[in-house]
Amino acid sequence: MDQHRNWAGNYTYGAKEIHVPETVEQAQEIVAASVRIKALGTRHSFNEIADSAQSQISLRKLDRIVALDRENGKVTVEGGVRYGELCAYLHEHGYALHNLASLPHISVAGACATATHGSGDGNGNLATAVHSMEVIQADGQIVRYSRDKGDGDIAAAAVGLGALGVAARLTLNVSPAFEVSQIVYENLPLSQLKIGLDDIFSSAYSVSLFTDWRRSAINQVWLKRRVSDGEATPAAPEFFGAAAATRRMHPISDMPAENCNEQLGIPGPWHERLSHFRLDFTPSAGEELQSEYFVARQDAYDTLCAIDRLRERIAPLLFVSEIRSIAADDLWMSPCYGQPSVAIHFTWKPEWEAVRQLLPLIEKELAPFRARPHWAKLFTLPPEQLQPLYEKLPDFRQLVLSRDPEGKFRNDFLNRYIL
Repeated sequence: MDQHRNWAGNYTYGAKEIHVPETVEQAQEIVAASVRIKALGTRHSFNEIADSAQSQISLRKLDRIVALDRENGKVTVEGGVRYGELCAYLHEHGYALHNLASLPHISVAGACATATHGSGDGNGNLATAVHSMEVIQADGQIVRYSRDKGDGDIAAAAVGLGALGVAARLTLNVSPAFEVSQIVYENLPLSQLKIGLDDIFSSAYSVSLFTDWRRSAINQVWLKRRVSDGEATPAAPEFFGAAAATRRMHPISDMPAENCNEQLGIPGPWHERLSHFRLDFTPSAGEELQSEYFVARQDAYDTLCAIDRLRERIAPLLFVSEIRSIAADDLWMSPCYGQPSVAIHFTWKPEWEAVRQLLPLIEKELAPFRARPHWAKLFTLPPEQLQPLYEKLPDFRQLVLSRDPEGKFRNDFLNRYIL
């Protein structure tokens, strides 16, 4: 991977240098000595949220699992740990995380900082698992945020957008390990969601709907169900008019299905089913662009109908679109703050100029539903439209100014949208 570009290759970082500390103490020294610096995770952001005018600090060598607290059901990790490695460790020791994103390749700190989410009516985004954080602040000292009374406000820091410092360590809540089976259905009419949306999203532990918007239909429905007996889950022949798939599927129809985790109702460990893609294979489409918008659950069907009106413009630029539900949370800068939400994700072909012209049209259709964009993906909403969508943004801004008065962790993105 080009060290100056993100994973997708659509963004070139402007930082003049990248520091790669091997210990938290080294990271503290680097932060203290820097004038401007930003933390860099696994480079899965599609915009400039992790960029800096001067320095970046990569956490890729801070990838240790520090402690497993069996008594209290918690695991402490360094900020550079990826979900793939953490999940394998937890499962080996009999534990699980409540939720996973589509890709196991992303870092824990980066995913939490941007409210990356996973799926499930009862599942909050990945940052809701954070019990406490140790953050390197501007002077190089560590400040601790925690849900423990008197230790700080984790609701403000868990989705910190990199504005409060460098996440050196995170402590996550874990639960006993469980098994999941996955069944895929094909060709669900969009009209079924008008009366069946709640039943569809509540039908499994985690549900994903995939469409290419070439017609008013959902191409694939992925149902991930918890199982307790270890036996294969037989697929009902139909699901709200969709037919059970008889072979493994990739969300993008012409991509090889071996990149994806097991399907066809075959049970397996939670971490090999909740994410869509295998850790040892190329994630998603590879060279792509991504956008994503969150709306209140009750507005989901009307929002999808609004997008459907643009499908002739959307389909030629799209690999696939994914629709998922996420539980409400109390995290200040989370797109799911205060409301059960549905996320509508777009994986675009790498044609930025055409996508850049299309996004304002999509955002205009979504405006009546107060759609909140994913912080680390591509959007064109101006600050004056985005900021009112987050009622705690003024409080977050004051926290950022008090923790980092000289602006060591600021960049163009934060200056534009937060400050």
